[in-house]
Amino acid sequence: MTNRQRPDVEHKTISAQAASRLSVAPMMDWTDRHCRVFHRMMSHHALLYTEMVTAQAVLHGPRERLLGFDAREHPVALQLGGSDPRDLAAAAAIGADYGYDEINLNCGCPSDRVQSGAFGAVLMKSPALVADCVAAMQATSHVEVTVKCRIGVDDQEPAEGLPAFLETLQAAGVRRVQIHARKAWLKGLSPHENRTIPPLDHDLVVAMKQAFPDLYVSINGGITTLADVTALLARGLDGVMIGRAAYHAPNTVLIGADAAIFGAAPGRDAFDTLAAMRPYIADHLAQGGRLHTITRHMLGLFTGQPGARAWRRVLSTEAGGQSAGLEVLDRAEERVRAALDIAQQPEPWPTERAAHV
Repeated sequence: MTNRQRPDVEHKTISAQAASRLSVAPMMDWTDRHCRVFHRMMSHHALLYTEMVTAQAVLHGPRERLLGFDAREHPVALQLGGSDPRDLAAAAAIGADYGYDEINLNCGCPSDRVQSGAFGAVLMKSPALVADCVAAMQATSHVEVTVKCRIGVDDQEPAEGLPAFLETLQAAGVRRVQIHARKAWLKGLSPHENRTIPPLDHDLVVAMKQAFPDLYVSINGGITTLADVTALLARGLDGVMIGRAAYHAPNTVLIGADAAIFGAAPGRDAFDTLAAMRPYIADHLAQGGRLHTITRHMLGLFTGQPGARAWRRVLSTEAGGQSAGLEVLDRAEERVRAALDIAQQPEPWPTERAAHV
């Protein structure tokens, strides 16, 4: 296994627990290895998560394609899906050997595909099984095993079911949890609707931290700005996990995060991030990769800034070509800089005011 797949210790930064003060949620089809490198260029400290990978896929699928990652992604966690303790134990051991800093069990995804496999959010209905899975994973993994869950599913009363679920996890040796502060409705709502329709209950997650002071509790759901992050940390939570905002507007939540959340030196700005990505992209292209597989994750780099629309337009229309290369990034950057120059020009005086000067 090469260093690219199994990073050396020298590449590691802070621990997964310290990094989980701010983390980027696992998101299917989004947080692949290219997305994670892009996010790492904006924050040296935030904890990054893989997309969910099923234990069966780890055991029987194209392992390197599913688990391989770049050393610079550290600290990075592998999220596993499954409900068979033996399969999860074997997959956790493989993930730990690959060099991941944390192994996470998915108990929060509400998709039909996940439900049909009897894992994801449906596991919240079987806390004893989750405890068995976690215990088996801990026995084979030399890195920490954590759990991501919802506040409840279907007709469960979160104020009653969630404390019981967390108590079971803690008794099984779990020390860190990530709680999406919405219920999941396993029937009647799509995965997208499950991220928006069930009401958020941040107060309940805060109450769980107060009820389980020895449990490291991170909150997820409806958090879109660094101000949101600092406000939730100020309420006593140990960590905050950002989802879609980190993907669609990464410049607003990851650029500046190292200073605001971790008390570290300010990181790169958007242009510095783009410059830092170029060698990585060049290497990807040299190996026969397509530009679009990376730049599709970079569309939000200039969100809210002059030229953001032109940036997205150039990448969306030109990066998909078979021969598209770094020159596409050059054109997109030129559009942003031109728009920024125009925006920074002083306002001309009104004609009538100028006439009196």
